[in-house]
Amino acid sequence: MPKFAANISLLFAELPYLDRFQAAAEAGFKAVEILFPYELAAKETHRALLANGLNLVLINAPPPNYTGGDPGYAAVPGGEDRFQSDIRRVLRYAQVLRPGLIHIMSGYSSGPDAFECMVHNLQWAADLAPQQQFTIEPLNPVSQPDYFLNDYNLAADILDRVDRPNFGLQYDSFHAHMIHGDALAVWEQFHPRVVHAQVGAAPDRSEPGRGPTDFAQLFNAMTASGYSGWVSAEYTPSTSRTVHSLGWM
Repeated sequence: MPKFAANISLLFAELPYLDRFQAAAEAGFKAVEILFPYELAAKETHRALLANGLNLVLINAPPPNYTGGDPGYAAVPGGEDRFQSDIRRVLRYAQVLRPGLIHIMSGYSSGPDAFECMVHNLQWAADLAPQQQFTIEPLNPVSQPDYFLNDYNLAADILDRVDRPNFGLQYDSFHAHMIHGDALAVWEQFHPRVVHAQVGAAPDRSEPGRGPTDFAQLFNAMTASGYSGWVSAEYTPSTSRTVHSLGWM
């Protein structure tokens, strides 16, 4: 059976941010991921992790642009300077937080120039921080219209061109179903590239056990494939309290 982590940006959101770490630990999680841990000083998040015996498995890059603009510039031609500045800032947080993975977002663009731009930017990030592991993740066009990285085949092509050992694929059952119509089939095809997995039910991104995906079958497939990474619960609970949505575990 997979080892489960909690995305505390979405789970335990009924609690203040720093209280979510204790709630996750009390619910039985040994690790968490945080989409954007940039509102507080990194040392505050680090203390909360240590106090509750939690591993930090993943954060997102770039930080939110509080002055406006799109989240992510990896595939935006002309945005290279902004991309590099963002990644340097994320890596400063990573020096304190020590996340296992950093998910780099593509941003909104299209076409072959965007593809080449993303390849170049990811190679730059990989070479800047060769000891840090990175991921890319396809996001579905319903939730993220015009997002460049919107297909698992495209992600595989990008990873082939980037060709760096510290880049891998991030799988999400919700996005996989919304993009390709079958989350299990996506896992079966792409699992050799997967370094991090997330689960949520389509089409409303609620807890596993709802919607068309057979999560027992998916978890069995993850185990059978030999996947040894974390599987993060990344969903919006249908219940008012997160603990009441955890029956699927």
